[in-house]
Amino acid sequence: MQLKELIEKRYSVRAYLSQPVETDKINYILECAQQSPSANNLQPWKFYIVTNENTIQKIQESYNREWFKTAPMHIVVCKDSSVSWKRNNTDGKDFGDVDASIAAEHICLAAAEIGLGTCWVCNFIPDILREALNIPDHLEPVAIFPIGYIDTEKSSWNEKKRKPLSDITEWI
Repeated sequence: MQLKELIEKRYSVRAYLSQPVETDKINYILECAQQSPSANNLQPWKFYIVTNENTIQKIQESYNREWFKTAPMHIVVCKDSSVSWKRNNTDGKDFGDVDASIAAEHICLAAAEIGLGTCWVCNFIPDILREALNIPDHLEPVAIFPIGYIDTEKSSWNEKKRKPLSDITEWI
């Protein structure tokens, strides 16, 4: 499959089967995330792989949606500001969010490649997530990814609506 085909295939899944995801598939996804580029190659990310039922329930309290509760596992992507690169010549911008987001998209694409569904979840309550995973202060949760086999009877893929390239590009 070509990369563009994979990108077009991936969509935000909001219905999962209860079937557990095999460890080798989880490891494949993590190995893909590990290969992500990062500013100054500092790799300022940490991935929490949540498969324990009690912990999953706690995480689900941070984003209380019924569809979110159908996923058999979650990956929480955090940035580590203690090691992330900061732009020092002007504004000191912390690139940890950017780096963690690149790794997160690698997670989404790797999952789609091997037949799993994901969805970016950014609208969560950080304090609940921190407590559930015992996340230290120097890490900041960036996104949660429910991951699992897609319940095709409840989840429908709709053609992605995208703005025309002419609306989002500027050739100079």
